[in-house]
Amino acid sequence: MPNIAALLKSEITRVARKEIRAETETLRKTIAAQRTAIAALKRELAELRKDCKTAQQPRKPTVAFDAPAENDVKRRFSASRLATHRQKTGLSASDYGLLVGVSGQSIYHYEQNKARPHAEVVRKLSMLKELSKTQIAARLEELKAAA
Repeated sequence: MPNIAALLKSEITRVARKEIRAETETLRKTIAAQRTAIAALKRELAELRKDCKTAQQPRKPTVAFDAPAENDVKRRFSASRLATHRQKTGLSASDYGLLVGVSGQSIYHYEQNKARPHAEVVRKLSMLKELSKTQIAARLEELKAAA
C-alpha cells in the first residue's frame, strides 16, 4: 500500500505545477509578443540608420556629358587606366562605349593603345571616371532605355 504522505505530496505538486503553468502561460505570450515587437523595432532602427547615413554622404554633382566644355583643362589619356576603370566598374566594352558615345571596338582599341581617342572622347572618358558606380549604372540604364 502506498504511503499517504507520498501520495499527498505528489498530488499537491501536480496541482501546483498546473496552477503555475496557467499563470505563466499569459506571461509567455506577452513576452513573445514583446520580443517580436523589439525585433521589428530593431529592423526599423537599422533601416533608419542606413537612410540617415546615405543622406549625410555628400552627393557628387552629375556631370553633363553633352555640355560644352567651359574652362576646360588639358586632359591626358592613359590606355591602362581606361582598362582598369572599365574592369573596376564591371562594364563590357560595348556598354562603356555606349556611355562615352563610341563603339565597343573603339574602347578595345583605346585600351590596347592601337588608337587614340579624340579630345572630346577624352573629355567624356574623364567625366565618366568622376561618377560613382551607381551613377554610371543609372546613366547606362537611361541610355539603353532611350535606344
